[in-house]
Amino acid sequence: MTARIVTLTLNPAVDIACTAAAVRPTHKIRTTDERYDPGGGGINVARVVHVLGGSTCALIMTGDFSGGLIEEMLADAGVAWQRLPIAGRTRISLTVHDRETGLEYRFVPEGPRVSEAEWRAALALLGTIEADWVVASGSLPPGVPEDFYAQAALIAAGRGQKFALDTSGASLRHGVGAGVTLLKLSETEFTSLVGHQPGDPPAQEQAMAALIQAGAAQMVAVSLGVDGAVLATADGVWRRRALPVQVRSSVGAGDSFLAGLVFGLASGMAPGDALDLGMAAGAAAVAAYGTAQVRREDVEAFRAWPPVA
Repeated sequence: MTARIVTLTLNPAVDIACTAAAVRPTHKIRTTDERYDPGGGGINVARVVHVLGGSTCALIMTGDFSGGLIEEMLADAGVAWQRLPIAGRTRISLTVHDRETGLEYRFVPEGPRVSEAEWRAALALLGTIEADWVVASGSLPPGVPEDFYAQAALIAAGRGQKFALDTSGASLRHGVGAGVTLLKLSETEFTSLVGHQPGDPPAQEQAMAALIQAGAAQMVAVSLGVDGAVLATADGVWRRRALPVQVRSSVGAGDSFLAGLVFGLASGMAPGDALDLGMAAGAAAVAAYGTAQVRREDVEAFRAWPPVA
């Protein structure tokens, strides 16, 4: 049977992407090429898992008309979702690509305030959901305790489910530990968590091994941007170079990488092969305009790199 991957997004967003001739202060910036996507870490993971052919459901904390728009877009994409209702209004994020400089500007609100009753209801639902993997990804909105993900990981572990975590800041520091199967980190998050910047590959791998030995997670994956990515477990380390790709958008690239990696692991792939799939999914997201706009044929093409002569 196909493994079921359930994702958790407590702070989703309507992601608006657009382009502008140039971004100037105090000027009215007229935009073109507007695109609307359902965004937020876990939502992006679920969308990519769905594209890859996996069985998935996105648990989403949504409220008001903007939350309804996310639900509508997920339904249009064929991605199963379940609502965690809140009284607040789901946030709207904006990404502007400046054609003159080639730079990307991202404006990301903190999100609505969530009541104790609302976040406790989310934990209660996790105690009933059927899944092989639970992927918790994204920031925590105001009002949710910093150890929420740690509580969620223990619930998943108690039900025999694997738990992947991708977050930052205080929710990362308080989220690692018992119950976390896979910890996905950016280079900045990695540095923040270990307290220093591991320089060369041996230092990186030593720091990742220390996290595993300390019980932060059973597996640690670090995405290194142009330097590729590395995956460490108690049994070994796998490192991959970045794939050659023309960058069109970085929004959702890390989530796409995580989706490919988890889908590979959930499908029974060896760690190195799962990492290859994660790299291909991340590259496909970077090559497309919008949030985590991944096509299966692009993922397969990147997995086949370098092309056979």
